[in-house]
Parts: sequence; structure tokens; C-alpha cells
Amino acid sequence: MYGRPESLSRRQMLCRCANGIGGMALLHQMAQAATRTPHHAAKAKSVIFLFMDGGPSQMDTFDPKPRLTRENGQKIPFATPTTVFNISDKIYASPFSFQKYGQSGAEVSELFPNVATCVDDLAIIRSMVADHSEHTAANYFMHSGSGFQGRPSMGSWVNYGLGSESENLPGFIVLEGGLIPPGGLDCFGAGFLPASYQGTLFRKGEHPIADLEPVGETPAQQRSKLELLGKLNRGVLERFGAVSEIEATISGYELAFRMQSEVPGLLDFSTESEATKKLYGLDGELTAEFGRECLIARRLVERGVRFIELLSPARRGIDRWDQHSNLEDGHRVNAKSTDQPIAALLKDLKARGLLDQTLVVWGGEFGRTPCAQYPDGGYVKVVGRDHNPFGFTMWMAGGGVKGGIVHGATDEYGYYAVDKKVHVHDLHATMLHLLGLNHKQLTFRYSGRDMRLTDVAGEVVKEVLA
Repeated sequence: MYGRPESLSRRQMLCRCANGIGGMALLHQMAQAATRTPHHAAKAKSVIFLFMDGGPSQMDTFDPKPRLTRENGQKIPFATPTTVFNISDKIYASPFSFQKYGQSGAEVSELFPNVATCVDDLAIIRSMVADHSEHTAANYFMHSGSGFQGRPSMGSWVNYGLGSESENLPGFIVLEGGLIPPGGLDCFGAGFLPASYQGTLFRKGEHPIADLEPVGETPAQQRSKLELLGKLNRGVLERFGAVSEIEATISGYELAFRMQSEVPGLLDFSTESEATKKLYGLDGELTAEFGRECLIARRLVERGVRFIELLSPARRGIDRWDQHSNLEDGHRVNAKSTDQPIAALLKDLKARGLLDQTLVVWGGEFGRTPCAQYPDGGYVKVVGRDHNPFGFTMWMAGGGVKGGIVHGATDEYGYYAVDKKVHVHDLHATMLHLLGLNHKQLTFRYSGRDMRLTDVAGEVVKEVLA
């Protein structure tokens, strides 16, 4: 008498029937098929997040405050909250002038003369608020909706929800310009989501991915090794059941093999016109690094990558956008490094018909205070600003965003958001909405709870939708 046939789970069936190249391909295709379709019609297919690590000052970039100029050096007329440093209560006027641009007449600082020419494509949100005033927690919060380490990054959530349209590149790519933000690579991690959804870091230079290029091996030899590794890894799966890290390793080796032929072409700018290279500032000492990131971002969008994050470039003697001292010089250098490349990216995407389907988001983890920080005894040349999560500016463009608008406002000093507040959870909900995802329905069961990027909050900011 025969015993009852053993019932197999879907994962066990895949493990046992997977063999050789065909089996690995099957695993990859099933993983792709398992990703969710959009909840509603999407306006955007891809996201480019221009992360200005350190916290740009809102009243020095996109939120002019004339009252600061009139009351420069005077005591601010209300109690100021404690953030990170014991700053003064003295008002610090912006050292930069503002001018109205475009048909919208939005005011933009002299720091961004090139981005200002694109102002009619921007939805400038002047009423952002966040929950943390320290860099590490604030970076986790901006990226994952939580100030704690170990939660999935928004790029991972997007990758999990939609998958990648690219067969030969990861769905979530981070372009590094020499600095990793406080909080480290966990800012781009998959957290409790399957490991295959984490961000892939492309470092600066000719070889952006460590150990990607084979040394002394033919493609046939690599394929043979991959088959052996796949067999060994699947043996572990058969013995111990589903382990996301092992499954991610199997698909990761396959993807890395395909990337060997894709990445060199991605980084080969010989097919780009000289006019395009000049547009992005590849010939400039300050603009070349971030210009390269922006040009690669456009090429990644063309190749179907779902979420691309660009990190601020490293500049000798300048601490990102985190100017607690010498704000005037620091912000000038940071803006000079990024202004032309960002404008080039927006114009290039638009000229190629890609801006409408690409959501571009600019901003840092928080803003800065209108009060001065005097680190060197009050010498005005080195005055800076402290962190401010209570009211700051970000902007969005393309991908279903209504261009040429200013949304929300801070008070007359630029300290607090006072009109149409947009919390980081609201920003995330809006980004997901533009990608066709309902932030309340995009969930993952973990620790007995249906987790989501926006936690138990977040509302779509309908006023910025086209």
C-alpha cells in the first residue's frame, strides 16, 4: 500500500524541478511574475531621486524670506526648538538674492540659475515636515518612512511593488558620488522585504560594481561555475526550505552575469553627442561628477530601471549640504556642482519624451534654521545654520506632477510649515500614487503585521498632481 503523496509548496516545487540554466531562468521569470501589477493607471514608470545629503537651506534655495533681511542680526521673536546644536537666537539673512522665473513667476535663489529655467516644470513644495533632526535617523526616515535602522527603502518598496522592466539591470540603483550618507547602506536596504529588492550601489569611477568583471575566465567557464553554484544553493533550499537570502543569491549571480555585458555599454558615453556632454557639464571641474551621475540616470531610465537615486558628490573641504559654518561658500559649491547637471537632466528627459513618465524628486533629509550658528566666535563669514525638520523645501517634476506651482508655505522666518503641510509620509504616498500604487495596499506581512512604507499615515497630495 502506497503512502499518501507528499504535498509540495510552490517554493518546494520550484526547488525540485529547477535544473541548470533553464531552472535558473524559470526562477527568475517566476520572481518577475510574482511582482504586483499597479493598483491603478500609472503616470510615472520610473523615479529619479536627487538626494541632497546634509539638508539644503530652504530660505537660501527655493523659499525666500524678506523678513530675514529686514531683521538680520535681531533676536527671533519666539522660542526656538532644540534640534542638534545650541544655536543662537539671532536671525541670519540669506546671503543670496532671489528672482522670479518662468510663466509661474516662482522665486528661485541665485544658487540655481539653471534649474530656475525649468521652474515651469517644477512643483515646489515649501511645507515639508519630518520627524527627526539628526542626520542618521532623518536619512532612514526620508528613505524608509521610519527613523529606525532595518526598514525597507522606498526604492525597495517600488521595486517590490512593480518589479523592473530591465532584464539586465537591477530595479533599484544608487549612484554614489564619493559620499555615503549617515546611516550607511541601510538607507538603501530591503529590510524585511526579500533581499533581491535592495538597492545596488554603483560607485564612482570606471568600475562601479566590485568584482563584476571576470578575471581570466571565459563566458563558458563562468556559466559552468554558475550552474554549479546554482545546484549547491538549490540543494540548501531543498533541505531547509525558502530562505530569501539564498534565493536572492541565486538570482543575483544570474543578474550579475548579464550585467557584465550591459554595464560597459551603460557607461560608454561615446554614443552621446558633444552637445549632450557639454549640457550635463562633463567638461567642468565642479560639474563633471554629478553631471556623470545625471547622464547615467537618464540612460538607466531608457533601459527600464525603476528607481534611481543620485547621491551628492564629495567636495574637498565641503561637508555635503550640512553647513553649520561657512554656509555661503558651502552652499555655493554644492549648488554649483549640481545645478547645471540637474537642469540638463530635466531638459534632456523632456526633449526625449521621457519626462512625462519619469518622476524626478529633489531634496534632503530636512532643512535648516533661520537663526545663525556661530562656530568661531561670531565672525559673520563663517556663520552657518542648524538642522530644521519643522519646515523645509523639496520639489518634484515630470511623471504626472503639475508643473509651475508652489505648494504650501512656511512662516515669515522659514522656521515652521504653516500652510498645506506635507509630511514625509505624504510625499511617499504621492510618489507611490504616481507610480500606480496605493500606499495603503502596498503591504508586506512581517512580525504579525501588514507593514507599509507610510506606516499608518500618509495622504496623497492631490494639489500637485497634473
